[in-house]
Amino acid sequence: MSAHVLMVQGCTSDAGKSALVTALCRWARRHGVRVAPFKPQNMALNSAVTVDGGEIGRAQAVQAQACGVEPRVDFNPVLLKPNSDTGAQVIVHGHAVAEMDARDYHSYKRHAFEAVMTSHRRLTHAYEAVIVEGAGSPAEINLRDRDIANMGYAEAVDCPVILIADIDRGGVFAHLVGTLALLSASERARVVGFVINRFRGDIALLQPGLDWLQRETGKPVLGVLPYLHGLQLEAEDALPRVRDSKPDARLRVVVPALPRISNHTDFDALRAHPQVDLHLLGPGEAPPACDLIILPGSKSTRADLAWLRAQGWDRAIARHLRYGGKLIGICGGLQMLGRAIHDPLGIEGVAGSSDGLAWLDLETTLELGKQLHRTRGRLSFGDAHVHGYEIHCGVSYGPALATPFARLDGGRNDGALSADGQIVGTYLHGVFDDPQALHALLQWAGLHDAVTLDVHALREASIERLADAVEQHLDTAQLKSWLGVA
Repeated sequence: MSAHVLMVQGCTSDAGKSALVTALCRWARRHGVRVAPFKPQNMALNSAVTVDGGEIGRAQAVQAQACGVEPRVDFNPVLLKPNSDTGAQVIVHGHAVAEMDARDYHSYKRHAFEAVMTSHRRLTHAYEAVIVEGAGSPAEINLRDRDIANMGYAEAVDCPVILIADIDRGGVFAHLVGTLALLSASERARVVGFVINRFRGDIALLQPGLDWLQRETGKPVLGVLPYLHGLQLEAEDALPRVRDSKPDARLRVVVPALPRISNHTDFDALRAHPQVDLHLLGPGEAPPACDLIILPGSKSTRADLAWLRAQGWDRAIARHLRYGGKLIGICGGLQMLGRAIHDPLGIEGVAGSSDGLAWLDLETTLELGKQLHRTRGRLSFGDAHVHGYEIHCGVSYGPALATPFARLDGGRNDGALSADGQIVGTYLHGVFDDPQALHALLQWAGLHDAVTLDVHALREASIERLADAVEQHLDTAQLKSWLGVA
């Protein structure tokens, strides 16, 4: 028997689609349903390595956690990783197939949709319910032709659609009514109801608007979700919009927000730690005095390295190290710390080589065939357990690697630790997620009495809060009928 399929689409990007799908996945699991998440097409630079050796968006990895299953490539069969304003790496079933600009990808969508439908069939035969997340908005007129991410998929598989809108942005009724107006008759018919997200205040004052919305559209409001502060969920792509106040913070950490920053979810544990004050700095923002600078991953490492130099980060890092500060490079950041980065095939842009920052005695060459590993091991200092994942096409070599950052299970080493102990480079994303590794790294950076924090447990608690909100604020009778809950 084929699974029940329910899709969540949003009036805008960041309307709350990912969070609602996560919430519904956990809510369905609570009710004994074998459920899987699905996002036909994702555009994000935050990605995860799956149990079957591929790469998907991190939001789908969180949704897999909500379902109580390991992430698999079928949960996000098409992933686009932008490397310029007009081009992206196209990843199908977990593996890169090409670099394409927008026009080329539009022509490729027929092949991408075949991959989407292959994954759809596998999931609907393996699970009792599949909860699907759309991308952006279904009302983007210029993207309607050959759509595979929103209504194009929903029409092909004939599934009901919930439309979610963010009231915190303002104009929520215009978002919902306007989106419906821009859909075709058949697409409007499959919208089974609305969810209003991030509401703060007295629901009684909103009720006249809800009544009008239902009369105007003939569609039910399935519920109003409150603004849930302090959720610890990995972002699909956008950088955090707010910075928490931390009166007990004693370690200041600074990260350059590179133009093509990837996997900034690496810093979720630091953002959540009560003793760490984390700053992500964009263009024109001078690095303040701090204890630790972290160079993050990048989808266009050489271009982002040029941006760092243009912003004066090379000088700021040199000054920071002179005064005894610590420095970490993660993935692309590790490559930047070496003497040179070579891209002879033009994998990340124009072919050529760039001088690195030369803080570690190593060089990197970008090669075809991305390395995708889920990794465990121990740090070479602090004797702490560490786990993470690798997503990179760079191969690094040089004397610095003789003193590794971590010794991995299976006999491999990772990264480098400088002779003076001030600089660390690693290919491991998620390096702060292991409580032991986080504690050891904070001690290394100067926070000697760091409290223990388990970011996985925080995510689990956030997922539970989301499921509680579904139970309390949405029409669960309707949800049960759509998802086959007994």
